[in-house]
Amino acid sequence: MAVNLTKGGNINLSKTDPSLKNIIVGLGWDVRETDGETFDLDASILMVKSDGNVRSEKDFIFYNERKSVCGAVHHMGDNRTGAGDGDDESIHVFLDKVPTEIQKLIVCVSIHHAEEKKQNFGQVLNAFIRLVNKDTEQEVTRYDLSEEAATETAMIFGEIYRYDGDWKFRAVGQGFRGGLAELVRMHGIK
Repeated sequence: MAVNLTKGGNINLSKTDPSLKNIIVGLGWDVRETDGETFDLDASILMVKSDGNVRSEKDFIFYNERKSVCGAVHHMGDNRTGAGDGDDESIHVFLDKVPTEIQKLIVCVSIHHAEEKKQNFGQVLNAFIRLVNKDTEQEVTRYDLSEEAATETAMIFGEIYRYDGDWKFRAVGQGFRGGLAELVRMHGIK
């Protein structure tokens, strides 16, 4: 049975599901009715060290850079509409392949061309992140984002991180006004 989290909540993944090695990070959302302009939301992961920065641009995994160099993170492709039920985009994480110097995997979602289309997360409904044990197909945890983010164009949905030898997950739900460019800049990508 999956553990539902609220903003700021966390779960010890290693203790909740000791068999957990391969995770599907599922992300989903719906879009409010608008003037017909399509929304293209993009999921990504930043692999960061203890100082909060990436080692290089190769630690930013997204639809154009779909696999991490170490093989620990695989983006499963871009969904340009968000149509349908279930996960709109997913990223596979192989915990046993994450290099020891990587302390945190930051799971982000951004709106593609948000500025020019005048779009933001205030127009997005029913956003969620869920972690599924890829081997057993059991959902381990889920976080339904409930906050209005009227001006933000990028958000951190959650973080998978190391703590005292265990893997944990934190529900974040933090938005950024400067979009994805600001978010990656804050983590060491120029």
